[in-house]
Amino acid sequence: MRNSPISLNVHEIGDEHFSVSMETPLRPDAFQLDDELKMELIEKHFRDIMHVLGLDLQDDSLKGTPARVAKMFVKEVFSGLDPKNRPSVKLFENKYNYNSMLVEKNITLYSFCEHHFIPIIGVVHVAYIPKDKVVGLSKLNRIVRYFAKRPQVQERLTVQIANELRTLLETDDVAVYIDAKHLCVSARGVEDTASSTVTSSYHGKFNSEKTRSEFLNSFSCGQ
Repeated sequence: MRNSPISLNVHEIGDEHFSVSMETPLRPDAFQLDDELKMELIEKHFRDIMHVLGLDLQDDSLKGTPARVAKMFVKEVFSGLDPKNRPSVKLFENKYNYNSMLVEKNITLYSFCEHHFIPIIGVVHVAYIPKDKVVGLSKLNRIVRYFAKRPQVQERLTVQIANELRTLLETDDVAVYIDAKHLCVSARGVEDTASSTVTSSYHGKFNSEKTRSEFLNSFSCGQ
């Protein structure tokens, strides 16, 4: 089998994946195609992949798969790539002068590993200490979901969520903690089904050991 430049590069990198960018790597022309054309092109290419794998695309169970995968990629699991899907967040005046920690824990995480395009599944815990403004609780979940719905590495996802919250909430007092299983570890490769990956991002008052411990205890107690 001939080695193409792409296949040589993959073999050289192996499983030592590393990304230095905190921004999702997108081309400048990433949004020139509309969703319908993207789905049309993905459907065609995925049909080719299935054909190469030897699958019978005339079978009733398989013939609709390319279209389903295309719709899933564009409209669902990778919808966070498109900035038009960024959640609209409205802040409210902190009328109660609440200045203690607010924690939203156990936010369900579904994302996709950008190295193998298979799922990352876990939970996200976020916290912030309000100043003049507060935000509706569901918006915290929506922010997590927006950044999760794109090919990701967990380290980048953690930082992206934290940076977005710091900007939107107009405070540096933000913490993000993610505990997730990567199917690229459990379903392939080493096939370790017991391990999980933990990442965190602490800012402002959460760099204090006392405040950080209060945050960690808020979701670790009783687990």
